[in-house]
Amino acid sequence: MKIKTIDLNGKVTDETFYPSDGTSLQGQVDASYAEIVSVFGNDITNDGYKVDAEWTINTPDGIARVYNYKDGKNYLGEFGLDVEEIRDWHIGGAKKDVVQWVLLALKK
Repeated sequence: MKIKTIDLNGKVTDETFYPSDGTSLQGQVDASYAEIVSVFGNDITNDGYKVDAEWTINTPDGIARVYNYKDGKNYLGEFGLDVEEIRDWHIGGAKKDVVQWVLLALKK
């Protein structure tokens, strides 16, 4: 799978990587869908249930996942937000240190 990698300077590049599961919520970021797409590219998945958009990112401190959770159309149907309206994005990882890399790349 192609994912984004953030280097020690906050630069984002493409990389082929095979991430493992085992991430959990470590933080959140207030950003527009357009801001996230401009840094990490088009979202790579939606689970058809709780998540409408998700990015998997390799950071110097491990895998991070940026995703919405239970506020979009997948979970709430007609009452859910379109991805372009979502501003509350979850940052998942195996440890909290991944949050700083996502915020650095997004210049937050």
